[in-house]
Amino acid sequence: MPQPNFQRRQSGFTLIEIAIVLVIIGLLLGGILKGQELITSARVRNIIAQLDGTKAAFFGFQDRYRALPGDFTAATTQITGATQDGNGDGQILGAEAIAVWDHLSHAGFINGTYVFNAAESAATTPNNPYGARLQLINDAVYADAAAPTARTNLKTGPQIPVNILAEIDRKIDDGNALRGTMRFSAYAAGGVAPVAANCHDAAGEWLAGNGQTNCGAAILF
Repeated sequence: MPQPNFQRRQSGFTLIEIAIVLVIIGLLLGGILKGQELITSARVRNIIAQLDGTKAAFFGFQDRYRALPGDFTAATTQITGATQDGNGDGQILGAEAIAVWDHLSHAGFINGTYVFNAAESAATTPNNPYGARLQLINDAVYADAAAPTARTNLKTGPQIPVNILAEIDRKIDDGNALRGTMRFSAYAAGGVAPVAANCHDAAGEWLAGNGQTNCGAAILF
């Protein structure tokens, strides 16, 4: 009696099935990368908007009161709600860097209400999108190809990823951490100070691909 002819089934995926899976994986990876790109772009725009808004507030205050915020000697008498006067020497120094936000907010130039206190906190000073404090001051805590000199500058605060700062610098300045109006800054904002070697190389090129998350910059006025 003839034996039935059983054919062995082959297990595994066909080339078409493998191709479909690879296409799906490619689409998923592309979506993830595009999503990350959109998130990075949004963060860059957010920080630029914050910096531009603060610069506009600084110059608007100076135009209205003929004085620098923080340094204004008649702030408590001419600005409703202001709690601290400056010394009027034409520079924002020491505790005046905290009084800056008291003056700007009570004069209506920035959102929020900040009240002077010798100890900085969320109540005295605005934060960047990464939770670190901004600073508006006259000092030399910024990078320079030579030796920096004291200038009025706006610090972004630390805790900003280096790739974000690199993109911001390319958009608003020259893309170099040692030149132009945007420079690397080691301002610590009461936390861990950024390390220059982790954020840019000797030529001033931002190290955008190294994954460093604690960098900061200063915008020179």
